[in-house]
Amino acid sequence: MTPLSTTSHSRRSALKIAGAASIGAIAFAATACTDNGSTQAAVEVDQLTSQADRARADAAAASNSIALAPERVAALTTISAERTAHADALDAEIARAAGGGAGTTSTPSASSTAPAAPAGIDAVRASLAESARSAADLARTTSGYRAGLLGSISAACATQAAVLLP
Repeated sequence: MTPLSTTSHSRRSALKIAGAASIGAIAFAATACTDNGSTQAAVEVDQLTSQADRARADAAAASNSIALAPERVAALTTISAERTAHADALDAEIARAAGGGAGTTSTPSASSTAPAAPAGIDAVRASLAESARSAADLARTTSGYRAGLLGSISAACATQAAVLLP
């Protein structure tokens, strides 16, 4: 081999390596860019799941509080039923957001644990107020149906705390 052919061979090798590295970098960038929002969707599903868990916990607290405040059975039963309906609506939105196949199913973690001790009316009221704030905060970061659902849940929780449990 002559020095010229060695230099030519070295350049070709360097170009091949550079070309392979470029293709690898492009492939990596393309993979990173084709996330299709799945990371954001997973975060949103987690946030909705948290809201559904809160709704189930509020429903259970209201039901359990009947033992401590039997004179408020009507209000507590209404709260329990409405918060269960909120959990069901959130579960439906979670299923829709997850596309039905991402392995993200909402499991009622609050109801799968041992029943909580009855909470007093003040604790239920405080939990509802926190649920209202939490749903309102999340509604501000979303749009469309999801924002409306969360806003409605927030308003219902605030009303339950202020009107049903004055």
